[in-house]
Amino acid sequence: DTYFIGKVGVNELAAMGFTFPVVMVINGLTLGIGIGTSSLISRSIVQKDRKALSQYATEAILLGLSLATILIVTGQLTIEPLFRALGASEKVLPLIKDYMRVWYWGMFLVVIPMVGNNIIRATGDTFTPGMFMTISAILNIVVDPFLILGYGPFPFMSIKGAAVATVIGRGTGMILTLWVLVRRERLITFDLPAFREVIRTWRKILYIAAPAAASILITPLSIGIVTRIISRFGEEAVAAFGIVSRMEMFSLILVNALGSVMIIFAGQNWGRGKIGRLLEGFNIGVLIALAWGLLLFIVAQLWAGPIASVFSNDGEVIRITADYLLIVSFSYGFQGILMVGVNVFNGINKPLPSAGLTALRMFGLYVPLAWLAAVYWNLTGVFWSAFLANIVVGVLTW
Repeated sequence: DTYFIGKVGVNELAAMGFTFPVVMVINGLTLGIGIGTSSLISRSIVQKDRKALSQYATEAILLGLSLATILIVTGQLTIEPLFRALGASEKVLPLIKDYMRVWYWGMFLVVIPMVGNNIIRATGDTFTPGMFMTISAILNIVVDPFLILGYGPFPFMSIKGAAVATVIGRGTGMILTLWVLVRRERLITFDLPAFREVIRTWRKILYIAAPAAASILITPLSIGIVTRIISRFGEEAVAAFGIVSRMEMFSLILVNALGSVMIIFAGQNWGRGKIGRLLEGFNIGVLIALAWGLLLFIVAQLWAGPIASVFSNDGEVIRITADYLLIVSFSYGFQGILMVGVNVFNGINKPLPSAGLTALRMFGLYVPLAWLAAVYWNLTGVFWSAFLANIVVGVLTW
């Protein structure tokens, strides 16, 4: 999405930069429910009670749909005041509205794959949800140029086209996920249990989901605050920060995938009392995170400029993007340790340490240091704040 929006203009890129933390907040809420469900099912699967697993899965989907309904209504009513508070100017606010109005209506299509894929993973099958997410992403990419740039018979939709492409991709993922849950795994039942049972299951899920979601939300909320801080340096700075925020999410996807597996790995080994094996798995995860972080650092040092130029033709946006990558990339391995560690805590039904470490990274270090750097130093100082926060909390997590 960012690549093709970059072909349209800087204001459109800036609009995408403002939407990123909000989209991440909403994704984080739904992912929190998925994590809570995954932890519950991975620990319960030891008992091999298929009826209980089906009940948990169905009630988790219902919880996700209830949350989506609330978010759609709230989101549609708060677009303008929310993004004004984030620092959006009159030039980019109409573009943000074009994107978010469509994106919010696609919330139902986001929730079911997010929760459903975590249910499938908890059974031990990580391949199928991975394939579904890949198919969804590829379809999104294929549709992007037609809807964003107006290729062929399609109208030029600019940033709204990116939102429509995302909804199409997520909708396809939802259909595939539901097919597996209903037909193959038979984990979704249409015989609704008593309301008391639903509430009991929701409490079990939310015990993990609430701190996990809070932990996930800390990052986009703090990115939103940092976006507000960076907006004082101009639209080009916001556009560049929006690019690197998405690039980080993409670059760390291997470690993020490892983390999603660690929830299940930790939950199953914890449930069987295999603590030594759990510790061994965690240490292997740390080594993978550090190795991947080193690779990203090398790539950034060699090709930061060319990578930045893929997403924008604006010289200032390219320069700022490259500066960020050159500085922050060394700390990605330590950020990876945090990602592995918080998922282990969630897997063993101890969500508070993961939320605390994430809060320390963003609100204890990154945001206050970024604010001080913006006031007393410059934009480069904001980037060094991210670097320091990742290093310190990565060490503390280990």
